[in-house]
Amino acid sequence: MRFRWTIATLAAAALAWTTIHSEMPWLGNAEAQVTPHAGAACPADAKAAQLNYSLKNVSNQSVRLDAYKGKVILLDFWATWCGPCKVEIPWFIEFQQKYGKDGLQVLGVSVDDTLAKLTPYVAEMKMTYPVLQGLGQDGMLDAYGPMLALPTTVLISRQGLICQKHVGMGSKEGFENAIRALL
Repeated sequence: MRFRWTIATLAAAALAWTTIHSEMPWLGNAEAQVTPHAGAACPADAKAAQLNYSLKNVSNQSVRLDAYKGKVILLDFWATWCGPCKVEIPWFIEFQQKYGKDGLQVLGVSVDDTLAKLTPYVAEMKMTYPVLQGLGQDGMLDAYGPMLALPTTVLISRQGLICQKHVGMGSKEGFENAIRALL
């Protein structure tokens, strides 16, 4: 029972953070949301993304992130209990269908769900892009963290640079504009 209350508390805190952050963006720190300068798709001081990780997908097969080098990667960290994540997932499905042929690869990383819980959720949401198991992958989560709230979405250029990191729920238009700029 204590575990459920802990999860509920974390979900409420994440929702509060997302609401506050979206209403008052000046509260975010510079690393939480990297915004490119005018006319550029990626900041001049963008850091290299760490793609040297291998995670299991929902079929329990290993997927290497570096297999997607040369593509624009939308790396979404989410959880099944996360309300804002559930709003963004259909956008990401649409983006993968619309821009996949142009070099976009959406990857979803479930941060704390077991495979037993994850598999039916992926089917219910009709997620057509690779969904990876992040549970127990603290090294990878730390590499893209801190995960102050979910969803946390990272946009990585074809050159392997982190061009944007968005903490909390974003806007569909904002994500799409950033994707098009990188393609």
